[in-house]
Amino acid sequence: MKKQLLFITLLMNISFFTTLFAQDKPYRVGTTACNFLEIGIGSAGNAMGDAYVSVTRDLSSIYWNPSGLAYMETNEVQFMYQPWFIDTNIGFAGAALVLPRIGTLGLSITNMDFGRTEVTTLAMQDGTGETFSAGDYAISLSYARRIAQWFAFGASTKWISSNIWHLNANALALDLGVMVNTHFFSFTGKPEHGMTIGMSISNYGTKIKYDGIDLLIPVDILPDENGNYKDLEAKYSLQGWELPLIFRVGASITPIVTESQKLILAVDALHPNNNNESLNIGAEYQLKVFGAGRFYLRGGYRGLFMEDSHYGLTFGGGIHLLLMRNRVIKIDYAYKDVDFLGNSSIYTIGVTF
Repeated sequence: MKKQLLFITLLMNISFFTTLFAQDKPYRVGTTACNFLEIGIGSAGNAMGDAYVSVTRDLSSIYWNPSGLAYMETNEVQFMYQPWFIDTNIGFAGAALVLPRIGTLGLSITNMDFGRTEVTTLAMQDGTGETFSAGDYAISLSYARRIAQWFAFGASTKWISSNIWHLNANALALDLGVMVNTHFFSFTGKPEHGMTIGMSISNYGTKIKYDGIDLLIPVDILPDENGNYKDLEAKYSLQGWELPLIFRVGASITPIVTESQKLILAVDALHPNNNNESLNIGAEYQLKVFGAGRFYLRGGYRGLFMEDSHYGLTFGGGIHLLLMRNRVIKIDYAYKDVDFLGNSSIYTIGVTF
């Protein structure tokens, strides 16, 4: 069974990489809604250039690969804040509960706040004196379990909502992920230090369609005839928009593993439904200080082979301090360059208990 699963996994990888280099131009750019679902959660994954689908082992697995939750050994809460562009920002809060012999349960909320904007019209282009707000959020419920020592499975269900002034849209989506630990490329000879393969599919769900009182308009259906109602209430009917569906497959190896040091090298391939395929690469160096905690340095590159890519280098680091009763406080930071849009910093804090 294990050999069959590995064969299937490798076959999927070969098929994916064949597609990756066969497609030349972006596909369906700008045809999805709620694209905040494409923005990575957690400083660690962002710092590694989003090459995290086979590396994730903490609460941010809810975003990258739900099966990563199965490798958590203690309960955890995590908070992330990411100032985005043009006075927008992204927030994340989540918690996970490790239940022995049952699995890991996770609950999280992700919010993107677009702030407030002045209302303008063709007649009043300097503003009407009113302002409106816009924002998106997603609430996820996740479950993961290690089916075997070398195989884990995870899934998340999501309620997604988008609001623009008096308009609202909702959708349901599903995330699925698997993690396979192999004995290949084990530099220590131990199976647990071999290559890890991770796969996930994110935001597979219903279309999202906006509705609300802002779509109501007065209409005279017979403007050239007298005696009829001049202003009837009509309503625009909008089409539904697909969510940003993303298929990720990646692999990671650990060429350095000692009692105090560890180096992880990772590569992810992405197949989205609103752009062409691309590669992300990343690395993480871990230094363990006995009795104090762990220190991390991370770096990566996002968007290789993406046509007209505005992504690039990423880097960051973290400190995981050991507290009393084996509790750990995690403080992580990431920086990424997004071409002409500028740069973005991601701040994450977590506590295990």
